[in-house]
Amino acid sequence: MLASFIKNTAVALVSLCTVACNAHSFKVGELDIQHPYAAATVQGQSVGGVFFKHIENKGTAADRLIAASAGTNIAASTELHTMSTENDVMRMRQITAIELPAKTVVPMTRGLKKDGYHIMLMGLKAPLKVGDKLPLKLTFEKTGVVEVTVNVDALKADSAHGEHKH
Repeated sequence: MLASFIKNTAVALVSLCTVACNAHSFKVGELDIQHPYAAATVQGQSVGGVFFKHIENKGTAADRLIAASAGTNIAASTELHTMSTENDVMRMRQITAIELPAKTVVPMTRGLKKDGYHIMLMGLKAPLKVGDKLPLKLTFEKTGVVEVTVNVDALKADSAHGEHKH
């Protein structure tokens, strides 16, 4: 009985640690950047997606994400993208900025069923492997620059991003 309790407690603690270790956030000014992550890729795949749980603007003034850079050792270029669904067809395009209105949470998660945003790594130099951590520099119009750490996660089969083609 005691052994079972200890085993169950240990399993619960490991689960909590896993959640806590995978959840990470970065703060710059009034912006709260929650859990930057990328989908793992396979050999020969030339593009990769970077997502966030969300970016929250807690301030009273709007801001904009105007650039992202993973560095040329990771990808040839880094682009801001929007995604929308029209008549059950997903369309993606490069954009110049992501609006971050005051007192607003902007979701940027993988597999959004409606409209959303993400960052594309174009011309990957090597596959993104589960467990890798990548530096990503984000440039905001008003707040400035912040470097975040992007965790590479396994691509889930139900992810809408799995069909992303360029």
